[in-house]
Amino acid sequence: MPSVQDVIGLLRDTLQLGDRAQGFSDSTPLLGHVAELDSLAVVNVITALEERFGLTVNDDEISADAFETVGSLHSFVVEKLSA
Repeated sequence: MPSVQDVIGLLRDTLQLGDRAQGFSDSTPLLGHVAELDSLAVVNVITALEERFGLTVNDDEISADAFETVGSLHSFVVEKLSA
């Protein structure tokens, strides 16, 4: 299973956050708090999740709740992989 650090790395790479991502933890808020995470970036993050972790995300599974914090995004990935 991917770790929280794996998800942080994916966010760092996909959103081009550089060193800013070093301060991220599972409680770091995402939507509305990371300027780079706009609606287009959400699509890019989902695509990166699918490619890196080998999962498929259907349109009806995407919600703001999954992108609330790093931890909620990690939980979303773990749940998808466990299904």
